[in-house]
Amino acid sequence: MKFTFRRLTGFAALAALLPMSLTAQDSKPAAAPELPDPVAVVEGEKISRADLEETFSSALASSGINADDLTADQKMAGYREILDELIVDKLISRKASSVEIKEADLEAELGRVKGQFPSEDVFKTEMTKAGETESSFRDSVKKMMQQQKWMEGQIGDKAAVSEDDVKKFYDENKKEFEHPEMVRASHILILVPEDASDEVVAEKQKAAASALERVTLKKEDFTAVAKEVSEEPGAKESGGDLNFFPKDRMVPEFANAAFAMKKGEISKEPVRSKFGWHVINVTDRKDSGSMPFEEVKDQVSSYLEGGKRREAVRNVIDTLRGEAKVETKLPAAPATPTPADG
Repeated sequence: MKFTFRRLTGFAALAALLPMSLTAQDSKPAAAPELPDPVAVVEGEKISRADLEETFSSALASSGINADDLTADQKMAGYREILDELIVDKLISRKASSVEIKEADLEAELGRVKGQFPSEDVFKTEMTKAGETESSFRDSVKKMMQQQKWMEGQIGDKAAVSEDDVKKFYDENKKEFEHPEMVRASHILILVPEDASDEVVAEKQKAAASALERVTLKKEDFTAVAKEVSEEPGAKESGGDLNFFPKDRMVPEFANAAFAMKKGEISKEPVRSKFGWHVINVTDRKDSGSMPFEEVKDQVSSYLEGGKRREAVRNVIDTLRGEAKVETKLPAAPATPTPADG
């Protein structure tokens, strides 16, 4: 709920180190590193030890990492990562503070964020857990919008990608756009527990056969029947559609049956897999080959734009850091060993 232009990512580095920490340390939790106060001063504005510790704890909680599983060195590395994010946030906030946000745009964004929660009550509960009030939440969202608008103004057209750029990337990376033979299928799944008795397996098979009869002999709509009787999670929304998939993506029994069928064909009998009984409907097929440029150009364009945008943002941030007076009080990170050191 604490909104900043850049998502705090220091805990991602900690997550990468976590498996090592679980085997490298004993059962006794590492003592928390001693932190100075303030931990940094940005253009005369202090970042307090309390702010860093609160943000660090929130980052750990968001990632599901237990602080007791981290060594003292890992905790300090995490503090450094988080502090860097806080410094950048302050630098961008100073620049963006005068950016005008229209009230209607702010209300729309507030509504969009609230709409991500199941209900107003759930939203308020989560907001309270995060230490936010209605007023501070509103201010946080406005600050985020100011930062985004300011950054977009700095980037300008630096993230623009021409069709020539997209075509060049496509031509130079054609192997990335090759695909194996693919099938598109829908299915009706009747789940069978792993430890089911023979009687239960037979009962479930009978239910699948009944569904098969409805879509073949009675000619009922496959999607409608799947929405009604399929026990696959999400079947009521998808109607059992699995979209296109290569053979190695599905369990062997299902894949072998689907790839042996023709487009428009429904399996002659239910197919058993470790999940249960499937009634399969093959709705389309694709031979192996390369995806045509027209089919993928929008995805390639988005990919290239994303890369250029990240580079442009990084350049803006580097410029801000280079021009600002920033004093970091945390101990410097240890030097990375070079091959010669080994």
